[in-house]
Amino acid sequence: MREIVIISGKGGTGKTSLTGAFAHLASNKVICDLDVDAPDLHLLLRPKDLENEEFHSGYEAKIATGLCTGCGLCETMCRYDAVRKNGNGFFVDPMRCEGCKVCVTFCPAGAILFPQKHCGHWHISSTRFGTLVHAQLFPGEANSGRLVMVLKQKARELAKSQGNDLILCDGTPGIGCPVISSISGATLAVAVTEPTPSGRHDLERVAELCGHFKIVLAVIINKFDLNPEEVDRIEDFCRERSYPLISKLPHDPVVTRAMVKGLVVTELPETDFSLEVRRTWLKIEELAGVRR
Repeated sequence: MREIVIISGKGGTGKTSLTGAFAHLASNKVICDLDVDAPDLHLLLRPKDLENEEFHSGYEAKIATGLCTGCGLCETMCRYDAVRKNGNGFFVDPMRCEGCKVCVTFCPAGAILFPQKHCGHWHISSTRFGTLVHAQLFPGEANSGRLVMVLKQKARELAKSQGNDLILCDGTPGIGCPVISSISGATLAVAVTEPTPSGRHDLERVAELCGHFKIVLAVIINKFDLNPEEVDRIEDFCRERSYPLISKLPHDPVVTRAMVKGLVVTELPETDFSLEVRRTWLKIEELAGVRR
């Protein structure tokens, strides 16, 4: 089984638009949207839920008002100012609580509960391109790296049970914990970048991350015709580090037209851009050793 993750050092490079097109072109696969903080692959794939599960991670304090004696020790000890006064009693502001458990430990009345935190939902859905595993955290929630690992595990289980040869993942932008979880165990990471100083800088950072974890990396330059000088710098970087530069895609309004219709670009009548996307996917399959 092969696992391909489409990543980017920064947001807005066109990663999800290309992942949607690759999902259309790939065969015998499970699709996985790992951008759990701000997922948007579902906007193109329009999934229908088959399974819907709650995601719990971490803990948060809650005061049982019937047991609270109003001593105020929890308010005094909380360094995050999460404990607030409410008349003669107290309550915990969940947006401030860091789950440190100091109030639970030192409450003389044992009035503070410490349940696991409900952080979001994950889904297994059907789409016109195949099975999609995806999720979304509630606003402001952490532990996205752990949720990414949950999704990858579910995708691997599904691929094994369904006899799929490929897991195609829309990874998360940046280089933080969710990205580390996204590329973990991947056969190939494909970094989508753009010809700007920030695009090049963030490509260098995510390339270093992949190198640290010994993940094979290939590069796509999107909207290459907007800044030839930066393209030259990115090409030099790829040549020096022996990263395959598998495609240079032009800026083309056809991508926006496809998004407005809720489609991927390869579903529209054929253009030079969509033909190049098809050629790009063939190169990705070859690099990853995907069977056709």
